[in-house]
Amino acid sequence: MRSRGSRDDMNCKYVSISVKDSSIGLFKLILFLIIFVVGVVIGLLSNSHVDRFFQLQTQQFYGNQTIWHESGYINVTVSCPVIPKCDKEDCLSMGNFLAPKNLSHRMMDNELFWRASLVPSKTEYPYVRKPKVAFMFLTRGPLPFLPLWERFFTGQSREMYSIYVHAVPGFELDVTNTSAFYRRQIPSQKVKWGTVSLFDAERRLLANALLDFSNERFILLSESCIPVHNFPTVYKYLTESQHSFVQSYDDPSRYGRGRYSRQMLPDIHLRDWRKGSQWFELSRSLAVGIVSDTKYYTLFKKHCLPACYPDEHYLPTYIQKLYGSLNSNRSVTYVDWSKGGPHPAAFTAENITEGFIQYIRNNGTLCPYNFDQTRICYLFARKFGPSALEPLLNLSLKVMGF
Repeated sequence: MRSRGSRDDMNCKYVSISVKDSSIGLFKLILFLIIFVVGVVIGLLSNSHVDRFFQLQTQQFYGNQTIWHESGYINVTVSCPVIPKCDKEDCLSMGNFLAPKNLSHRMMDNELFWRASLVPSKTEYPYVRKPKVAFMFLTRGPLPFLPLWERFFTGQSREMYSIYVHAVPGFELDVTNTSAFYRRQIPSQKVKWGTVSLFDAERRLLANALLDFSNERFILLSESCIPVHNFPTVYKYLTESQHSFVQSYDDPSRYGRGRYSRQMLPDIHLRDWRKGSQWFELSRSLAVGIVSDTKYYTLFKKHCLPACYPDEHYLPTYIQKLYGSLNSNRSVTYVDWSKGGPHPAAFTAENITEGFIQYIRNNGTLCPYNFDQTRICYLFARKFGPSALEPLLNLSLKVMGF
């Protein structure tokens, strides 16, 4: 039997242990609260760093991409500036994708042609699409008939047309910000007549125009070209056509078949060889095919050398071989070759009369159009000298309707 003193000792120990346990519990609670607060602070700081990390990764992804090539992984540097945040502008908006606002870019031709060759598999459009006509000017410098073209475009909706100008590198078209030609120059390269570089410039124009998904028809023009009908007539004629307008014919002379090279066999035979004017008009599907082509373009680049001229033979041969049923086999640009020689007749001020312009507009012949016949064969004409501008402006409203 324990004594009372022993029981008192036991009670004291119990009280001491209880006090100690409660002190430990309070300590653990305080420690838990401290750890919890520190964890919250660390979490907030980490979240900020994670955002910055992913933002940096996004910039690195777009600024220096690693892609697979036949030879292995390669780094591709994209020169366009990266916008870290798109608070003020939706960087992935349909508007920016469908119709680039700025024609300036640093793409090389192979990059540009690849980008232009992209074709949506889905046939429906997620936006209201109004077909546009792309007017593509291949020029060595100034456009002497700019006032006439400005008059042609005056009052027309920008949703119905777009303009592209390929000039010599370093040349800048001097127009006001209200002009239809304002900021419509594309990045260009040097062009030498009679070489493949001339057709490269034409493909460059096509590729830049294809970046706008609303462009449906593509007309190649020069600085010496003029319109001989008003805009509504031209727009309706082209957008309602079921065919493209590329002149393509078999020329048995030394200026035609005589330029053929047997080194193009077996892909191109003599029976495939065609000649025609470089001043074409194309539908979108044919334009995509041309900027996508490597096989036939490479053959022409290697084997169509002076006195063979790629701009006279590549497109007529290519279209005839692959898209013959989609081509009207004629040009909508009037050119006078009646004088012979390597260049067509040039028209100056003294040639410009009402009768002459009317003759180009309707000379009594009939031309194929949508499996029928039409009296309107030509929408444009060349080759006009700068002195022809003033008399053309005097006649444009009365004769050409603008």
